[in-house]
Amino acid sequence: MFKSTYLVNVYADLSKRYHDQPEYLQVVEELLSSLDLLVENDPKIQENAIIERIIEPERIIKFRVSWVDDSGRVQVNRALRVQFNSAIGPYKGGTRFHPSVNESIMKFLAFEQIFKNSLTCLPMGGAKGGADFDPYGKSDNEIMRFCQNYILELYRHIGPRMDVPAGDLGVGAKEVGYLYGMYKRIENEFSGTFTSKGIESGGSLGRAEATGYGLCYFVEEMLSAFKKDDFKNKRVIVSGAGKVGSMAAEKAIELGAKVIAISDISGVIHDEKGIDIKLIKNLSKTNTVVIDKYQSYHPDAVFSPDPVDIWKVPCDIALPCATQNEIYLDSAKALVANGCWLVAEGANMPTTNEAAKYFREHDVLFGPGKAANAGGVAVSGLEMAQNATFQCWSFEEVDQKLHAIMKQIFDRCHEASSTYAGRPDDLVTGANISGFIKVYQAMLQQGV
Repeated sequence: MFKSTYLVNVYADLSKRYHDQPEYLQVVEELLSSLDLLVENDPKIQENAIIERIIEPERIIKFRVSWVDDSGRVQVNRALRVQFNSAIGPYKGGTRFHPSVNESIMKFLAFEQIFKNSLTCLPMGGAKGGADFDPYGKSDNEIMRFCQNYILELYRHIGPRMDVPAGDLGVGAKEVGYLYGMYKRIENEFSGTFTSKGIESGGSLGRAEATGYGLCYFVEEMLSAFKKDDFKNKRVIVSGAGKVGSMAAEKAIELGAKVIAISDISGVIHDEKGIDIKLIKNLSKTNTVVIDKYQSYHPDAVFSPDPVDIWKVPCDIALPCATQNEIYLDSAKALVANGCWLVAEGANMPTTNEAAKYFREHDVLFGPGKAANAGGVAVSGLEMAQNATFQCWSFEEVDQKLHAIMKQIFDRCHEASSTYAGRPDDLVTGANISGFIKVYQAMLQQGV
């Protein structure tokens, strides 16, 4: 697994301690596999126990959320906030409301966020939080009451220079509005404590598009650097028809690609004429699940009820934008067998370590999520800057800044992969090392 005895011992201890947290162990293993190239040549990492410190959260806040549903029954949900590392700035990371929320998933997301935020070069640490509350099927009043009670417990631990939450799965502009509204009433201040807010509440233009658009800007850099090419006439498939996947598909089409398949939890639609992304977005305004409705508008499209079938569609470029661990080894093999030669992650860790390794062994260009999907948090950082200076930038200005940040992220990954891995297209190693070095240096400067 690792060449360094130090890393072997650290990871073995971590695995024993958190044997019941598979997602967290997976993301740590992925990072440490790249750091083999550093630790043997830099004794300060071991002398200062940098790895031991960086893999443990600075704090985890756990709490219950009690609320009353529309029928008058008291409901109880479990919630937590993982404040993982603040070496380079206040904690920053999303809030997820979904039944799957647990400590392993929150730690994995917060850990990944540390290095994603570092790559943006903006002063933001890494965090993540949420609750096992499911907004789906709840009334607006129930969602509002839950959000208000969630903040009644969390408000003490967040703030514009302490921890700045954002949205995530199950937490859109509506939920963020309720969360921020309650925080503002308690603290009696209008501050940039939440990002992904509605425009009228101090949100940033371009935030909704940022992750998907940023993903395509990153892929543009990959195509230019490694293929002397661009998106024009490329066959693209996208998993996830939500805000990331739909925006990635929209931008890819704008850049000249032909998006031929897209999926959500209801299944996959394959349309050789090109996916009607305007229809997808219109359906999404009133439906959480939309792909199974597409065929009634485009009868020639082929529908499959199994979302995994997306990876069987022949393509040039695959953009996994749905959730963690959606591409296993079998799916990676199917993609390679059907001609896919570039994969870039729009979701957080959608590719298992085994599948990612298979892609690299078969010369598939691979853009890891901590770099390729950093556009969302980058624009959240821009939202914080606008709030702090009481400005509102135009969509064009935000998009221009996003484009520049994504190019800078690619350049940093490319340079690090060339320097440390001796392989310019090993962007996994490049992203891990480049993101780690900034945090490591800040930790050294600040002492134990």
